[in-house]
Amino acid sequence: MHYDESMGSSPPIPAPHRQGPVGRDPVLQPEILPPGAEYGPPPQERRKPRPIWRAAPATYLLVGINCAVFLAMVARHISPISPTTDQLYNWGADNAGAVLIGGEWFRIVTAMFVHVGIIHLATNMWCLWNLGLLAEPLMGSAGVLAVYILTGAAGDLLSTLWSWVTSASEWSQTHDLSVFPVGAGASGAVFGIAAALIVLLKSPRLPVPPIELKKLRRSVIYFAAINLVIPFAVNFGAAQMHAGLRIDISAHVGGFLCGLLFAAPMIPRIGSPRPQFRTRLGVATGVTVAALVLFAFFIVSVAG
Repeated sequence: MHYDESMGSSPPIPAPHRQGPVGRDPVLQPEILPPGAEYGPPPQERRKPRPIWRAAPATYLLVGINCAVFLAMVARHISPISPTTDQLYNWGADNAGAVLIGGEWFRIVTAMFVHVGIIHLATNMWCLWNLGLLAEPLMGSAGVLAVYILTGAAGDLLSTLWSWVTSASEWSQTHDLSVFPVGAGASGAVFGIAAALIVLLKSPRLPVPPIELKKLRRSVIYFAAINLVIPFAVNFGAAQMHAGLRIDISAHVGGFLCGLLFAAPMIPRIGSPRPQFRTRLGVATGVTVAALVLFAFFIVSVAG
């Protein structure tokens, strides 16, 4: 081996043959290392991959509850394609007469977990899953659960009011609760989550390039707009064919408006101090609950 003395270099000496007092330089004295020890950085522990549901537990929980209710209905021999109105009613669907005359206010909540067949369930769960995965990093798991329940309730309350206004005169003549249409589904809550996202994606706190935020927000707005317009066309076609199935537009509108109200006092969890985010989430929940209670009293006064 050749080397250049003018550069002050010296021939490489393998580490085990270098001279020096034992123990002065343990790195160069392999004989004093414990048995099995090796040179180089210690091996790093491999982290176990996180389960997929851990990324958005509230979203997966809500989808799971809706699917579990549907499977329970099918297990009780209810048609997975076209359940009857009586079957939906017995499983907690909304009905203005049952709520305002029978006092069954629990239907305002249970109706958002009942679906009119597999297609209705699949479309709602697909939208809920996509919007929930986007919303949960911004509002947390508690926020997603709160916005789902509160906006779904708002949609069912507005649907109850509309059903009462359009069918109360017929009921006063027949006193038959079946004159009130039965409503079910998670679409009101889905529209509520979309509305909350439209507000939160406007926040300058998010560490995302503004142009990307603008695109994302625009896509959510398009989703809400298209799905608010389509039901009008579907209902018009159903009326022309004298079909009994109609899309509850009032539930969509109620959920969307409540979602805007819920998100107005909030800030996104990403990019915000945790105490401030929790305070704003508490304020948003309290304001929305108060508004829904007042709205329920208004509906009772109208029905009275």
